[in-house]
Amino acid sequence: MILAFDIGNTNIVIGGFEKDKTIFLTRVATDLTKTEAEYAVLVKNILEIYRVERESIEGSIVSSVVPPLNNVLIRVMELICGKSPLVVGPGIKTGLNIASGDPRELGADLVVAAVAALQKYPKPQIILDLGTATTFSVLDSKGVFRGVVIYPGVMVSFDALASRTAQLPRISFDEPKQVIGTTSVDCMQSGLIYGNAGMLDGLIERIEGELGETCTVIATGGLSGKIIPHCKRDIILDENLLLDGLRILYEKNQKKK
Repeated sequence: MILAFDIGNTNIVIGGFEKDKTIFLTRVATDLTKTEAEYAVLVKNILEIYRVERESIEGSIVSSVVPPLNNVLIRVMELICGKSPLVVGPGIKTGLNIASGDPRELGADLVVAAVAALQKYPKPQIILDLGTATTFSVLDSKGVFRGVVIYPGVMVSFDALASRTAQLPRISFDEPKQVIGTTSVDCMQSGLIYGNAGMLDGLIERIEGELGETCTVIATGGLSGKIIPHCKRDIILDENLLLDGLRILYEKNQKKK
């Protein structure tokens, strides 16, 4: 089995796969205050929950946008299975043609998602990742990574609204009954769900207009399942996109070795 870790600003997605089969997928909160030992216990418990024997772990791969946790997860995997993980970053073989700015500035999560999307779906593509930030990665008809749009994440926007207003309450992430709200909760849920869905539809249309091509649109990320069903545009929801990308990168770099 191969273990995959996608370290995001809010959550760490942990998955296990054998060849192209996903054995388990779970999320834990990203916590910079946890020590190596605490993360080791956390990972060990997850493996026990899914009945994964440590001896069965062939290797691991880490994608991270939280640099302080990179060495922590490297040490954790060395403690658990005696092997250092492959870390997505400079020097790793991706096969991705990046035509925007400095490729070293591109987030590891965006690279991983693009690698998976190119293998799984038709080009050109727009890849949406709805996490702490909402990102739009754009790949043209030749598979060239053209650039990114970054927008405040759904919960980041909501947290800012709730913390800066005295009379607006914190609400649950439920689907509103209608667009035009009649109570404070209805109004905020409408903005949270339909507002973000409308933003996605609008930016997809603008990106395609600038690109001059109709794109396959793929969405992933922790909040994608809440927002994407309310978009008017046809969007493929792929919650395993990052895990698939990590699996593909692991296999590519093992072949390279």
